[in-house]
Amino acid sequence: MSGQTRKKIQKKMKIRGYGLRMDALDEILSFVNRFPDAEDEAIDLLLDQFEHESSLKSSIIDKESVNRVTSVLLQAEAAAEGDSGSASNHSAIRVIDAFLVPKFRYDSIKKHFYQHAGSLPIHGEASAKAALYRDRFLLLFQRVSRDQHFSRPSFDVVNSEFGSCEISTIQSLVGQTGRRWVMGVISQLEDGHFYLEDLAASVEIDLSKAKITTGFFTENTIVVAEGEMLVDGIFQVITCGFPPLEDRDQSLKLLAGYDFFGGGTLKKEDTLRLADLEKRAANDMFVILSDIWLDNEEVMGKLEVVLDGFESVEVVPSLFVFMGNFCSHPCNLSFHSFSSLRLQFGKLGQMIAAHPRLKEHSRFLFIPGPDDAGPSTVLPRCALPKYLTEELQKYIPNAIFSSNPCRLNFLITVQLNH
Repeated sequence: MSGQTRKKIQKKMKIRGYGLRMDALDEILSFVNRFPDAEDEAIDLLLDQFEHESSLKSSIIDKESVNRVTSVLLQAEAAAEGDSGSASNHSAIRVIDAFLVPKFRYDSIKKHFYQHAGSLPIHGEASAKAALYRDRFLLLFQRVSRDQHFSRPSFDVVNSEFGSCEISTIQSLVGQTGRRWVMGVISQLEDGHFYLEDLAASVEIDLSKAKITTGFFTENTIVVAEGEMLVDGIFQVITCGFPPLEDRDQSLKLLAGYDFFGGGTLKKEDTLRLADLEKRAANDMFVILSDIWLDNEEVMGKLEVVLDGFESVEVVPSLFVFMGNFCSHPCNLSFHSFSSLRLQFGKLGQMIAAHPRLKEHSRFLFIPGPDDAGPSTVLPRCALPKYLTEELQKYIPNAIFSSNPCRLNFLITVQLNH
């Protein structure tokens, strides 16, 4: 039995991106054996604690790190109230910074996704704009190519009354007769003349006789169009619409193993278990507030009223999301009150710390607004500078400062009590 548990621990650690030393594995096994009827929950609880362990210096977990984490969990267990064998739900929140989200690109030759290696600059180069449109086109093209109506037929069969619906490249339309299906971006390369562009070529289109499906079509919209080439080199569009949708479950099945979200990959049974636990977590709540002007007494007074209200509820919110701007004046080159803003963040920390239930059971996420301090005013924006937030963290050590935008991974786990 211990051999199966060892394999289970190693597999779950690998999914989360951790490696294990042998002595660390023995320590984890010793901890998990305390809960023979809830091994999976114990392992997940341990992994969630590792996610919030700021002292980890490597993805290779050693014995000391395991001892430190298990000690915290066992102390919490000893302090918890409840009968033997009871269990209560609690939430684990993981924030994925926009600059840490895995970047995948589609290789149209090898027909698979590959992850971009290396760091990305805050300020994009001139080629970044073209790469954005190219990646977006390839992302849709790989989905369309899987659709049964637009994939290449295995045998010489007719997919529609007009023949095969296989997508043709725009370049291949030259010299062709008959109806063809193409996929491209609507653009206006000349005033008053619309074109369809793909990665290799462009063709002027005539939409006067086109049957447009439901949707809102503008320039830079990617469409699938059916039509035929005219003698003057214009593509006469007969039918035009958006690329077909793909069911989420089908996408997950086909793209299994790719972590597009950044929260780690999960097995099917783990997903089902989390879905079941999510249904039980009916009382979990997120509170989202914006324009928290720390230099405005009226705003701070209203914020304190909000915190007072949630302090007295039966189940406090799992997460407070505070979004900027955090100052009533733009933090640009003419702003010279950063030291004052730093102190105001400290006062906010004091205000939160004055609500012990919120401080203990809730997490606080801070996201910069468009006029907050930072290296750029474009999205995505970096997290708030550490200089501004140090005073607040003295009162709320587990406060989270992330980019705008960012992603939230909300997992319901189980707290084990004897």
